[in-house]
Amino acid sequence: MDPFRLKKVADLRARGLQPYAAKFERTHTLMEGGKAADDTAVRIAGRIVLFRDMGKLTFATLQDHTGRLQIAFREEQLGTEEYKSMIKMIDLGDFVGVSGERFTTQKGEPTVLVKEWKMLSKTLRQPPEKWHGLSDRETLYRKRYLDTMSNRESFDRFLFRSAFIRAMREFYWENDFTEVDLPVLVNSASGALATPFSTHHNALDLDVFLRIALETHQKECLVGGFDRTFSLGSVFRNEGMDPSHLQEFTMCEHYSAYWDYKDNMRFTEQMLAALLMKTRGSTKSKIPNREGKLVDVDFGGSWPRLSLREVIKRDCGIDFEDCATADDLRVAMKKKKIELDVDVGVLGRGNLIDQLYKKVSRPKIVSPTFITEHPIDLSPLARRNDENPAITDRFQLVVGGWEIVNAYSELIDPVLLVPVGAWE
Repeated sequence: MDPFRLKKVADLRARGLQPYAAKFERTHTLMEGGKAADDTAVRIAGRIVLFRDMGKLTFATLQDHTGRLQIAFREEQLGTEEYKSMIKMIDLGDFVGVSGERFTTQKGEPTVLVKEWKMLSKTLRQPPEKWHGLSDRETLYRKRYLDTMSNRESFDRFLFRSAFIRAMREFYWENDFTEVDLPVLVNSASGALATPFSTHHNALDLDVFLRIALETHQKECLVGGFDRTFSLGSVFRNEGMDPSHLQEFTMCEHYSAYWDYKDNMRFTEQMLAALLMKTRGSTKSKIPNREGKLVDVDFGGSWPRLSLREVIKRDCGIDFEDCATADDLRVAMKKKKIELDVDVGVLGRGNLIDQLYKKVSRPKIVSPTFITEHPIDLSPLARRNDENPAITDRFQLVVGGWEIVNAYSELIDPVLLVPVGAWE
């Protein structure tokens, strides 16, 4: 803590003032204050992010969740003693409340001329040195509060996330889905191929896991009679960190009885377009690709539906249906001089196909595209296609080189799902 700021706290208390106020009645947010007409009386509050003492006139900038607004302290308005006290007491990062009248400066800047001010929360540490935006990524991720208080772009991203999730819930509700709250502690971490976090339940003397997906309990909801369900929540995976992997992240999953995977593709297509229209006013957006570069993407219209086989064959000339075994596929890749980023010697045929696709095809897919017809050895729990049992009724939605949705028609035949011997 800054000893000079601590002394200011003591000085405020010595004057009978509260350095940490219980409340402050606002009449306007900073955005509303900025848009108000000249001569409007306002009571506003926010964090001091700029402070410019110019003698008998001091300009400061307040920041709240809606944006920023300039305020002006004038010595003849406050009185000499109060004006000098204000200059001594206020530091960057402090929260203050002010009342005054809105006016516009000669440069056209919306400003509030302060008649009264009040310390709401005295900051005891210096704000980030680079007040206009943190550049150190480690600090940015580990101390999000410093990131959002200094980077408006980051703050707006969190606002958009909140609006997007709200719109998502509303879209589900409008389509007769029921939101279900699912257990976080589970006896078996199933629903995806991932390493779980484990812990111990003392009362039951039982080892349990943090969920890695939202899947299993929604299936139980359908068994229990629910027709359409969805769930939004955190899932946990004890794996490495990179731009597409985090130990904790938010997932959304839904289930619908009587649909097949084609119905689900149509629903996904409609949902994402509707959510962007509602939150952004357009189906067009810029998203980062796998290299972190912003690319233009349009989520409107009908999206291409391409089989996994055809995109791999298109991009590298290998037809995996001609490769009956993993060894056959390894030989074909060697002839094409394709090297993967993993040890291909330990992969089975299904995972080898998946890694080949991720190497030669997925990075090239920019516009929203459904990848379908995954081979059965890559998707053992998906429903086999009725016409071709070698492939499954599955799809992945890829945008900007990222897989953002993975879904399939469920394998619901209990005899196929569970080995016959297990029923005895």
